[in-house]
Amino acid sequence: VQLQASGGGLVQAGGSLRLSCSASGRTFSSYDLGWFRQAAGKEREFVAVISRSGGITYYADSVKGRFTISRDNAKNTVYLQMNSLKAEDTAVYYCAARYSASGYVSRRESEVDYWGQGTLVTVSS
Repeated sequence: VQLQASGGGLVQAGGSLRLSCSASGRTFSSYDLGWFRQAAGKEREFVAVISRSGGITYYADSVKGRFTISRDNAKNTVYLQMNSLKAEDTAVYYCAARYSASGYVSRRESEVDYWGQGTLVTVSS
């Protein structure tokens, strides 16, 4: 699976952005999809994940209520709608895929099978 993220940019605090991540491969619907982010000087951290069916989502506490993850299996694309952005949301955002053969939906970086390239989100205060 190859992942291609897009949609990053510069936005003012309080604004919104939508990230997209398109995937190649015919088994897109077999993968849980997620977003991680890495701010300058910090370790990469979990942001959100959506199960292969779209029925289960998890969010980091820091983004809960502000970010929404969704997927369109027909378009092989996962989205991250980011609202009420804060300066501390500034980071490189990475999409990720994990093959799912069970109902377990992971939030762990170590369990990711495929990574996309990052897209930079900068929130000015």
